[in-house]
Amino acid sequence: MKFICEKENLLKALNSVIRGVSSKTTMPILEGILIQTNENEVKLTTYDLELGIEYVIDCEVIEQGNTVVTASMFSEIIRRLPDTDISITLDDKELLVIECEGSLYKLATMNPIEFPELPKIDQENSIKLEQNILKDMISKTIFAVSTETHRPIFTGCLFEIKDNKINVVAVDGYRLGWKQKALEETVNDFKVVIPGKTLNEVNKIISDSFDEIKISVAKNQALFEMERCKIVTRLLEGEFLEYEKVIPKTYETRIRVNKRELQECFERVSLISMSNIEKERKYPVKVEIDIGKIVISCKNQAGDAKEEIFLTTEGKNLEVGFNPKYFLDALKAIDDEEVYVEFGSSLSPSIIRSVEEVGDYVYMILPIRIQE
Repeated sequence: MKFICEKENLLKALNSVIRGVSSKTTMPILEGILIQTNENEVKLTTYDLELGIEYVIDCEVIEQGNTVVTASMFSEIIRRLPDTDISITLDDKELLVIECEGSLYKLATMNPIEFPELPKIDQENSIKLEQNILKDMISKTIFAVSTETHRPIFTGCLFEIKDNKINVVAVDGYRLGWKQKALEETVNDFKVVIPGKTLNEVNKIISDSFDEIKISVAKNQALFEMERCKIVTRLLEGEFLEYEKVIPKTYETRIRVNKRELQECFERVSLISMSNIEKERKYPVKVEIDIGKIVISCKNQAGDAKEEIFLTTEGKNLEVGFNPKYFLDALKAIDDEEVYVEFGSSLSPSIIRSVEEVGDYVYMILPIRIQE
């Protein structure tokens, strides 16, 4: 095997496939990158038995072949080489020889026959989206995915195709994020739960562009296909929350507020709330709504904080407590200038939504009981 390629193209491929390398395994082959040549292309593949990534780059292939090399060492060497063409050869001793200007490296390899094949996806159902749309949908929901492994179904996002719309939903038991987008093509209804780990990696690989990405699902696998890259992932099994039934349809109190102003107030008050003076205790931020204004405050051993905003209010006066991180995560995900925050009682879920994207994006957060 021998090929010559531009460092920029090779590094772009490595930065994508490295995300599919297993970090904790007893199988050394899963710590490697499978390198395969095909005419004037080279395909790089990684697979940790849950997430698999393929990336194809154009190269000058002089001699066909394939091998597996340890991913971390190979990628770090390529990253540090000069920005020019790199020659890669598998010699007669099964060493991978890397040459670039005055640099020469030889790496041990593994038998490519031992590298597990990526699952073949029977594309029963599929949709096509612009990459920037998928990136936006993931970004607006992924932070609400659960990190608690005792409820594995909530460690992923629900992808639901219904009435020719795509709904992406994440929930962790304390908050819920939901983003909806209408599809241009008519597709079958289906729903799957994709691991949050996979979606984080997909979000890093895809671009904020109009380039197309195809998402296909089979019984227990999903496939993301782009022009040069394919990502295969297992799906999570179990019953996801019936999210539409838990999102409040009405409210007792509502405010309309400048998002940045509210966000900055919460960030300042959270400096007191999240103080590490008492690491074992969590202090909620108190929100008091009166006619035409909102007061955000927190008081604990670290100190006192109070912020006041004059704004538009509807309904009853109210006092309610929140985990400030959850509130801030939602505000940071909304791009528009103004948001609605809708409240029921001091113990019922509250809704944060964009003023512009009414119905397209909803964030629900459970309050925290305030102890005086």
